[in-house]
Amino acid sequence: MDQIKIGKFISACRKEKGLTQAQLAERLGISDRAVSKWETGKSLPDSSIMLELCDILGITVNDLLTGRKTTMENYKELAEKNLLMMRQSEERSNKAMLRLEVVIGVISGLAMFICIMTAALAGVNDTWVAILVAFGGIQFLVGAMFCFYIEKAAGYYECAECGHRYEPDFIPSMFAPHMGRTKHMRCPKCGKKSWQKKVLTRETEPDNE
Repeated sequence: MDQIKIGKFISACRKEKGLTQAQLAERLGISDRAVSKWETGKSLPDSSIMLELCDILGITVNDLLTGRKTTMENYKELAEKNLLMMRQSEERSNKAMLRLEVVIGVISGLAMFICIMTAALAGVNDTWVAILVAFGGIQFLVGAMFCFYIEKAAGYYECAECGHRYEPDFIPSMFAPHMGRTKHMRCPKCGKKSWQKKVLTRETEPDNE
């Protein structure tokens, strides 16, 4: 996406509506600095407020993501292009989060191992042994909780029975039997349990005809 082009388009639409950056920000419940960043191409509107922003400016999401008002002739083509770009952006973001999960897991596991080995080999008294083991255990637990949160938040799980993709609740996800990034859980749509694989986007890839 061309952030500079989108920013200029937001600015033009805002001015057409007779709104200042501060007034637009107030209606969206954000800071005018955020609006300024959009209009200078430094960032894009968050997806959570995109629909509301488009409604205020009197444009469609496709208009916003392409940086111009679309016509009926190119609407379908642009819609498919924007959907693909959003899917690719979500996939990149989720891949980065899952890589972070691995890094946190390795660091927390290594920290616990170092603390235990230090306690075992340093020749310290029982009090220090207990402190080192407890410290290592706490680091590992904190790291594990972060990993569980990332595992839940990054991507979705796909039901093997009905193909529904969803983000599971924290507790079922945390305690579900798993093999790698595949977990045995109950699908909230069909209600059946199955081994569900981790996928990076909510939407399935379009069929090539």
